[in-house]
Amino acid sequence: MAHHILGQSRTQTTLFPEVLDDFISEDNPVRVVDVFVDGLDLHALGFDGVIAKGKGRPGYHPAVMLKLYIYGYLNRVQSSRRLEKESNRNVELMWLLTRLSPDFKTIADFRKDNGKGIKAVCRTFVQMCREMNMFADSLFAIDGSKFKAVNSKDNNYIPSNVKYRINRIEENIAEYLSNMDTQDKTEKSDNKASPSKLEWFQKRLAELRVIEEEVNAHPDKQVSKNDPDARLLLTRHLDRQVCYNVQTAVDTKHHLIVSHDIDKAADRGQLTSVAKQVQQAMNKKDITVLADKGYFSRLDIKASHDLGITANVPQTDTSGSARKGIFNKSLFRYDKDKDVYICPAGETLQNRFRATEKGVEQDIYFNNIACSHCEIRAKCTQSKKDPRRMRRWIHEPIIDAMQKRLDDNRDIPVLRKQTVEHPFGTIKMWMGAQHFLMTRKHNVLTEMSIHVLAYNLKRMMSIMGVTGLISAMTA
Repeated sequence: MAHHILGQSRTQTTLFPEVLDDFISEDNPVRVVDVFVDGLDLHALGFDGVIAKGKGRPGYHPAVMLKLYIYGYLNRVQSSRRLEKESNRNVELMWLLTRLSPDFKTIADFRKDNGKGIKAVCRTFVQMCREMNMFADSLFAIDGSKFKAVNSKDNNYIPSNVKYRINRIEENIAEYLSNMDTQDKTEKSDNKASPSKLEWFQKRLAELRVIEEEVNAHPDKQVSKNDPDARLLLTRHLDRQVCYNVQTAVDTKHHLIVSHDIDKAADRGQLTSVAKQVQQAMNKKDITVLADKGYFSRLDIKASHDLGITANVPQTDTSGSARKGIFNKSLFRYDKDKDVYICPAGETLQNRFRATEKGVEQDIYFNNIACSHCEIRAKCTQSKKDPRRMRRWIHEPIIDAMQKRLDDNRDIPVLRKQTVEHPFGTIKMWMGAQHFLMTRKHNVLTEMSIHVLAYNLKRMMSIMGVTGLISAMTA
């Protein structure tokens, strides 16, 4: 007769192993966390409480708390309250923490008070990977991704929405005054026109007036109340969210995150700062970085070039020529031997003078005689008097060389996407709601460092295996 597998009775006496270690297999990832943290000099890395105080109530060793957090972020448990629960019921955590069970306040305070040490641990693991020769090439992909902050759009203020809210409040006040006037004339009671509601609107209007002054005085013309460092940014789906822009550099061989940073602005202008972090992490000057067109900035690429960094960033067309119905700059061919431009009509535009525009030195090219008699002038310029002028940055050869590299290797965009998109997807999946738990930039950077450390640990376990990684760390 067919039957199902039957379990044991809940009242049956169970003989557990005498040693807790018997519950944890040799290839359990929790052993990697234990070996890694035990091998760190936490005092040198900047952790508080490594050296116990001679008086007062004893505290938990930083190694215990660090192990707890690394385990939690490896297993999608980032909340301090959830970590407290897991430490009381999770056999792996019982083994890892030697049956210690900190309360959630202690857990949360450790993350908040040891940001310097946690960031240093993340950098230490990258150095360890470098010593294991995991970064064979000097090729890295850079990208940014938006992560939600602990600040809703309702608590974020910019000039337009402050003005809108003030107008709405003023309309409501006018409506309530009108209703109260009607109430007085008809001697009827109406709760909708109660003085208490009017007082609330007047109080809210005063608050918005103060916020309006703060917004106008702020350099970014933006104020976030819950998290002052967060900013309203455009996300991938053309939606605006209050978030942080997380910058990462990922090696193209094993997809390990080499460096990371937090910024409140868009990607443009971030290339050099991220690439410099890669140089420091790799202890190498000559590196090559790949980035998408959002990073294209001539001055930024020039700054990277001066540091020995080879950048590969696709150009963006921001001239607006296509919208105006005139020839794009790309249709004008530059002859570097003669230092002239060849226009679509085949005429030569000579280098006439050098000018500084918006702090950028440029050579100006035009041919007044040829333009005045050109049959396709209407497709070239909208000006009735002046000829079509081409502007060439004095350091444009750097951009030309970069474009040639991109043209010669069409796989660069694909390689960049395959490299840098995977870590972001993995980390956001671990985060669940894809938002940070902490506020202020320095705390958010600490939280991101734990995410990066957990991701790199998991990648190394996938590459080398648990036992192989332990052997490499203890060698």
